[in-house]
Amino acid sequence: MMRKSLLLLLGVLCVIQSLSAVADKVVLAELCPLLVGEWQGSAANPSLNPMAVTTSVMCSADQRNLYISVSRGSRFSHSETWWFRQQQEKVLLVYGNGVTDDVRQSLTLYRHTGSFSFLGKGEINQRPALVQLQFDPLTASVNQPQGGWLWQQSAHYLDDDSEQYQVVRALSLYKPE
Repeated sequence: MMRKSLLLLLGVLCVIQSLSAVADKVVLAELCPLLVGEWQGSAANPSLNPMAVTTSVMCSADQRNLYISVSRGSRFSHSETWWFRQQQEKVLLVYGNGVTDDVRQSLTLYRHTGSFSFLGKGEINQRPALVQLQFDPLTASVNQPQGGWLWQQSAHYLDDDSEQYQVVRALSLYKPE
């Protein structure tokens, strides 16, 4: 079992190294101006029906702090907050939902062909995991002329033999009309 876990961890580290080889490591200041503002959309996870949410995104003046608030009704009866803080090469995330204890994680931010991914090791659903928070641009359409973002929150569980990230939740972000 120990050898299997070690082999899985080595495989996952190879995946992260290959991603970093094709992606550029960037800082919050590159993502901040793209997300600032008020957004509408829906949030969904594999066990619940999609729900309408509003999302507010703010950046500090020096663009070293990114604050995201997802409205009440997304998963808990309180709003969620995601506070990303640039600390040298890493980004510290403090996540709070008003129900459980705050979660702190150290992440690295990458950019690849217009998408941004925060990657790091942490815990999701009380399981050790590699965490990926990915922001993919959505193209403009008749219904959403300004385009938007798809925010996927994914995990690769370290206690699982799968080599895939599993989407834990996804949110669409569109500018209100």
